[in-house]
Amino acid sequence: MDKASKPSLLFVDDSKVMRLAADKMLGREFRVEVAENGLQAWTMVCHNPSISVVFSDLAMPEMDGFALLKKIRTSEDEGVAGLPVIIVTGAENDDEARAEALRLGGTDFISKPFNSTDLLARARAHANYQNERKEFAKQAMIDPLTRLGNRRYLLHRLRQELALAARQQYRLSVVQLEICQFNQLFVQLGKKRTDMVLLKLAQSLRGVIRKEDSLARSSVAQFTVLLPSAGPNGAKRFVERALKVSERLAFQFRGKVQRLPLTVIIHTPAVHAGLAPRQVQLALEEQLKQARKLGPGTVLSDDADTTLSVDESAPILTIEQALVLLRAGKPRAVVSALPDLERQLAPLLELMKRSASDQEAV
Repeated sequence: MDKASKPSLLFVDDSKVMRLAADKMLGREFRVEVAENGLQAWTMVCHNPSISVVFSDLAMPEMDGFALLKKIRTSEDEGVAGLPVIIVTGAENDDEARAEALRLGGTDFISKPFNSTDLLARARAHANYQNERKEFAKQAMIDPLTRLGNRRYLLHRLRQELALAARQQYRLSVVQLEICQFNQLFVQLGKKRTDMVLLKLAQSLRGVIRKEDSLARSSVAQFTVLLPSAGPNGAKRFVERALKVSERLAFQFRGKVQRLPLTVIIHTPAVHAGLAPRQVQLALEEQLKQARKLGPGTVLSDDADTTLSVDESAPILTIEQALVLLRAGKPRAVVSALPDLERQLAPLLELMKRSASDQEAV
């Protein structure tokens, strides 16, 4: 088994002899990371999501095994909080110490001096369980229609991004796009066509986000994007791109072409270490209430300098879309959009008239 495909585990002990012994016994099947104390181990756990199991001694300097176990179990990151933690106990650890470790959430115990058979058996069992748990959690975070992350995934990523933003002192922007009057749209189009609209919107949004951004279908008619380090202006540019691609998602109802009615909100909270996902959610809910009152086409930001104005005269059908519909044998849809098409062509027609007049004058 090559090193890259091996599962990772962390062995924490202030004894160099014990760390070397663990590496020798487990190294053939696992990528063994080692730490000298709980403080070092906690840093490694926070920055290495591939760790699938932790073995920890109890008596260590700087941060002992009890404190490490408590930090892991109380972590806001569900992946960290659910890590199997195997407590390595020595002769000096009495029944009271073991009971305390169990109370704090210790998964299992192994006694010193340990042998390779016992150590490997525990490592295999708990690493396999953790991998299965991660796979189930991953599946539970996926929206079955769009294959984007769902609301659970969004909260997971939001928690991580807020912590990272606080550490690196940059502003995280959150953008929500909601399809207005979704129930009415569902009645008009039916489930199959509505699902197709949602799927196309998801694909369009996926095409305009950056690699570091996170996109989720946060509710039935709502998509949320996390934009790390984008700030208010970066969020504004994203919204402009998102609205541009969403304009192509016009659909027909009773022979008329209609544009997808969207409401957009932008929230860029101030940077501080104590900001929790729930606070961001409450701010978004309050903004969304205001945006819904203003109706379809509203783009609302909590930063006054980045609020976008929506062009109400924007066409519901572009020239390119009209050509596609005509070729598909659907002239009624084009006829219903003639005023918009005429407005688009007006500048060109005016320019052509002027050009013809100039030629006649010559």
